[in-house]
Amino acid sequence: METLRNGLKAGLKTTWTLGKIIFPITLLLVILQHTPVLSWIVKLVSPFMGIFGLSGEAAIPLVLGNALNLYAGIAGILSLELTVKEVFILAVMLSFAHNIFIETGVALKVGVKLWVVLVVRFGLAAFSGIVINLFWNGGGEIAKYGIAPEVVAAPEGWLAIGLLGLQKASFGVLQLAMIVIPLMIFVQFLKDRQYLQKFSEKLAPFTKVIGVQPNASMTLVAGLVIGLAYGAGVMIQAVQEDGVSKKDATLAFIFLIACHAVVEDTLIFIPLGIPVLPLLLIRLVTAFVLTIAVAVIWKRNERRKLKEVTVLNG
Repeated sequence: METLRNGLKAGLKTTWTLGKIIFPITLLLVILQHTPVLSWIVKLVSPFMGIFGLSGEAAIPLVLGNALNLYAGIAGILSLELTVKEVFILAVMLSFAHNIFIETGVALKVGVKLWVVLVVRFGLAAFSGIVINLFWNGGGEIAKYGIAPEVVAAPEGWLAIGLLGLQKASFGVLQLAMIVIPLMIFVQFLKDRQYLQKFSEKLAPFTKVIGVQPNASMTLVAGLVIGLAYGAGVMIQAVQEDGVSKKDATLAFIFLIACHAVVEDTLIFIPLGIPVLPLLLIRLVTAFVLTIAVAVIWKRNERRKLKEVTVLNG
């Protein structure tokens, strides 16, 4: 009973914390979607699409995916006639950078610096797009989509747009609560039975490879399986209660920025008719290489600072 009460309390607290991020951002973006703002951003970005081997109109799914979510980005892809190569490049770029407002808000709550999140996400998206464009000569055929885009009638008038925004924002928070509350109860159960401690010990070799302490293992697992937004409850609790340092939280988040919600985010690209196994491998390899590189640089800087302090204290 104590486990249930503590888990429920943690779940409600997390839902409130994340709901304050998700509700206003969703409401604002739904309203912006029915104004010229997103169209203006698309026009602004379009001239730069050639760098990634994409047509100007490919800016539409990139803007939608980053401003809203992956599903919006995919809907944007489905509305265009693109080559397999273009769709694959868009899929990889959107895998690294999507739902940027909400997921960045979550990262800030965990304690990760804003510039780290933005540089890593947009940097990986841009770098991957350029590299794939330069080194892959195939995929010139027109992509055949397995599903048709959902046609939704646009709301008429500001009242209808506002109501739609409130509806989507409320549903977003409700959906969050339905996932986070049971998850936090389950995590509390694992903690009370000492299963998390055993789990952390099993994952120690994996966390050591990427330069993260074992107590950050639940942060990694939650993000990998559930995603950044829904796994945030476990991440926030780990930072607050399990003594996860800012360094480990940042390294874990860098890993998860490159590779999170691996099952869902991979499967939803299948209907686009692109090879999803290379997509998954690109995300995993990038996550490992980037996190290990950052951990090594961080460790060197710590050693240098320690030497400087030692010399000063002489």
